[in-house]
Amino acid sequence: MTTPATTGGKIFLIFYGLIGCASTILFFNLFLERLITVIAYVMRLCYQRQLRRRASLAPESPTNPGKHEVGGPAGWKPSVYHVMLILCAASLLISCCASAMYASIEGWSYFDALYFCFVAFSTIGFGDLVSSQNARYDSQGLYRFANFAFILMGVCCIYSLFNVISVLIKQSVNWMLRKMGGGCRQQCQRRHLRSRRNVVMPGNVQNQCNISIAADRVTESDADGRRPSGEMISMKDFLAASKVSLAILQKQLSETANGGPHQASTLGRDSEFSGGVGALAIMNNRLAETSEDR
Repeated sequence: MTTPATTGGKIFLIFYGLIGCASTILFFNLFLERLITVIAYVMRLCYQRQLRRRASLAPESPTNPGKHEVGGPAGWKPSVYHVMLILCAASLLISCCASAMYASIEGWSYFDALYFCFVAFSTIGFGDLVSSQNARYDSQGLYRFANFAFILMGVCCIYSLFNVISVLIKQSVNWMLRKMGGGCRQQCQRRHLRSRRNVVMPGNVQNQCNISIAADRVTESDADGRRPSGEMISMKDFLAASKVSLAILQKQLSETANGGPHQASTLGRDSEFSGGVGALAIMNNRLAETSEDR
């Protein structure tokens, strides 16, 4: 029996699982970071050699050291598709080698051994096929070490492959959101134009509707247009002044809450599923499709 039976054992399992699972995720994230760094370094070297063969990369001049073109190797990053193909090849190679070992030692068919490798490497773990369950094996110590090595490498490669595939899913979701947002925006503009096609707007009312929220302070023209304290103002002027004051107050509160004014260039990315935590944050700015300049 491999499950805890006592209350103390179950409590220990809860705390051990919290620490153990967190440490395992940290290990996989560190492995992913090192793996992508190595793959990017090797692919950058191959890219530099390819450019040198095509004679499109000029030698660095002593007067302008460190000067590269915009599309040169200094700012080049590997594509997520190339990284995915490399991880797929590595995962298939490890799975095929491990399946050959399991098929010969455990007595399974090659397809069952390949199925066990995917279930074990992806940490699904159905439990229908389990390795190292016999009492005795030929070269038992060597087999257990090989089993540990294959499972460790396979889990790391499959975990990295799943995270790279998640980048592609994230890009697909962002593309669909942009398409849906563009279609809804066009439909709203068409409905707005249709509803206002036969409407005549007076000049003073139109000026009230075009109040800008970007005003940071009251200008001198606004101050000159104020009436003395003893003179009554109309409801129209009162509503217009209230709109301006409310807009300025709302902008100041928003800037204070967010720690300062925002740049206008970041507004276009707010509607997308951007950023990331964990493995997504590790792959940000390391691949060509996750760079900030795209």
